[in-house]
Amino acid sequence: MFLTRTPVRVSLFGGGTDYPEYFQRRPGAVIGMTINRYINIAAIRLTNIQEYRYRLSYSKLELPSRVEDIKHPVVREVLKYFGYEKPLDISVMSDLPGSGSGLGSSSAFTVGFLKLVHALTDTPSTKIDLARTAIMVERELLKENVGVQDQLHASFGGINRFDFGADSIQITPIQLSADTLIALNQSMLLIHTGIVRRATDVIEEQIELTKTEKLDRDLHHLFEMVEAGTNCLQSGTSVCLREVGSMLNESWKIKRSLSGAISNARIDELYAVLMEEGAYGAKLCGAGGGGFMLALGDPSALIRIQERLKGKAETLPISLDTEGSRVLLHD
Repeated sequence: MFLTRTPVRVSLFGGGTDYPEYFQRRPGAVIGMTINRYINIAAIRLTNIQEYRYRLSYSKLELPSRVEDIKHPVVREVLKYFGYEKPLDISVMSDLPGSGSGLGSSSAFTVGFLKLVHALTDTPSTKIDLARTAIMVERELLKENVGVQDQLHASFGGINRFDFGADSIQITPIQLSADTLIALNQSMLLIHTGIVRRATDVIEEQIELTKTEKLDRDLHHLFEMVEAGTNCLQSGTSVCLREVGSMLNESWKIKRSLSGAISNARIDELYAVLMEEGAYGAKLCGAGGGGFMLALGDPSALIRIQERLKGKAETLPISLDTEGSRVLLHD
């Protein structure tokens, strides 16, 4: 059996500047982190004795005879890209929704499946190669409206700053003190909005506006917050989380103004609850429209939020993942 485990992520600052439609013209940058929630993909090689050549088990069950007949777009295109045609039984296991979460789960799946195919073919890959290939699969082969930070987060793991230029990507790990790391892991809570949406649909309006340069001022402001967030997190004190929370609020106000599809009454209502119960700050994760919200606050505030939202919204404490996509089993 072959098994990969790939974390999903939360983005803190700079989201929107990681689209080539922006950083081909102006510098872009983001800060984000992978968290302790994962997409697991298992596979076993089959013999030709089986009644089927491929078996795919995810939210659906597929028994196709040819790679070309596979309905799951990532599995189909990755196998075609690698020219892999040996019989396989593939199972996907995730502790969070596989799409529409706002946590980069689609890109985490792409990275995890690429990692799996590299293991099946016994071919090495670096973290940056893995991320670049995932970006190519999603943007070029599948023509998805996606940025380029999610694939990098899933590949590298940890908490990082990524800087984007017209022809370059720079990876800079955020240097957290032990006190800051402990405080951060005790201060994060995800809240599910109850709304599932496809990021590629929500982001379409924003991308079109980005191409016209109408959003450049707001996006540049989000870009500038990356430097401030980096300095704050690396200050070496746990009290910096209050400032990070305040910056999350500021970035959320800017982000929700970029497109009418990013927020709605349900999201605004949940955000108000988080602020009323004493969160340092909060924002919607991902492209917008639904999925999870991230709240940052001291443990007592997070307990109040969980109690108030009991029966109204699912809440989930999270902590930092430091490893990124990895192979857990390699037979």
